[in-house]
Amino acid sequence: MTPVLPEIWLTAMVVTITILLWATALLPEFITALLFFAAAMLLHIAPAASVFSGFASSAFWLVLSGFILGVAIRQVGLADRLASMLAAVLSHSWPRMVGGVILVSYLLAFIMPSNMGRIALLMPIVGALAKQVGINEGSRGWIGLALAVGFGTFQLSASILPANVPNLVMTGAAENAFGLHLGYMPWLFLHTPVVGILKGMLLTLCICVLFPARPQPVTQHTVLPRLNKDEWRLVAVLLLTLLLWMTDSLHSISPAWIGLAAACFCLLPRIGFVSSEAFASGVNFRTCLYVAAILGVTSVVIDSGLGRLIATTLLSITPFDVTRPFISFLSLNALTSALNFVVTANGVPAMFTPMAGDFSTASDFPLLTVLMIQVFAYATPLLPYQASPIVLAMGLGRVPARDGIILCLVVALASAIVLLPLDYLWFMALGYVPH
Repeated sequence: MTPVLPEIWLTAMVVTITILLWATALLPEFITALLFFAAAMLLHIAPAASVFSGFASSAFWLVLSGFILGVAIRQVGLADRLASMLAAVLSHSWPRMVGGVILVSYLLAFIMPSNMGRIALLMPIVGALAKQVGINEGSRGWIGLALAVGFGTFQLSASILPANVPNLVMTGAAENAFGLHLGYMPWLFLHTPVVGILKGMLLTLCICVLFPARPQPVTQHTVLPRLNKDEWRLVAVLLLTLLLWMTDSLHSISPAWIGLAAACFCLLPRIGFVSSEAFASGVNFRTCLYVAAILGVTSVVIDSGLGRLIATTLLSITPFDVTRPFISFLSLNALTSALNFVVTANGVPAMFTPMAGDFSTASDFPLLTVLMIQVFAYATPLLPYQASPIVLAMGLGRVPARDGIILCLVVALASAIVLLPLDYLWFMALGYVPH
């Protein structure tokens, strides 16, 4: 057995302490982020380019752009206008409102590929919707709706191939490692029933139970004034941004840079929509630092070799039984969930996919089956930091860390008990696992 280098042990210690502080919320998340940056550089566990790679990541700039676009949507009154259109439909019951928000977030994933972009558009609208039906900021209902946007956007979009970053990481890694080309429709047909539809229903139930509220019904549409000049200009900016986001496969410009350009326009003096004061009060730099640190931890774990060591160790202790496929199915899900703790959702497929051949041999599952199994697990984070879009939604909605952690754990537990066996049966019905 190859001895583990001291540098790896030091990296493991820093990463473990960082994750524990995020998981327990003993310190504000941005302080933990700064402590990680400081410890990583003082102890020389990785080069600066790796430690601070989060600031160069497209996810970081999508988060920052999302805050700015959200401020602009609120400033010009567009959020209130769109919320009024939804209020009459969704306000008659709390389950209808929560389910409607989750449904809108899921449907938007079919036309808009960026999780961060969808959250940036939806959060100010949902916040305005909450206020119009008597749900005050910071209340249990407000927190529930903010989490509905974050969880619905990230978790359900895993069933749509181009709508989720981990999906794209996995397809790229599968093509590079095995020459496999994963198709849109087979992916949709395999994952939509459980990861999309049933997960959406489960998420609605969990939020309604954990975050109860009683919206004031809006019985008729409010007569709204015509769009003013600023609203028309912002609509044009948002439509152009949305069009470019939808067609990123044609022009190859990252959604992050499209969002950044739109955010810069919103900040321009005289022709923009966001004043310096609104920028200072509306942009949550705490969340931006948090996301940058999450991405930095992932990069350090992968670049240092710690991730490979953890994956190899997990493979050696994971129980596989070729005579009982369900045990192997559970084991692969558990292994993916364990990796999610150290490399987060975006890093899981980068670490798991190249080793899928070894997992396939150990479990006696086809290679494609092993690759597809990981989707359920990385789409079901146990803690918020494992999914940057959830972190963004919590930041935009000013959701306390404790509430996000509780919902994560409850949804993960319910998914493991209820949805995972159904996912196995669906895989079996489609011939992905032996009967």
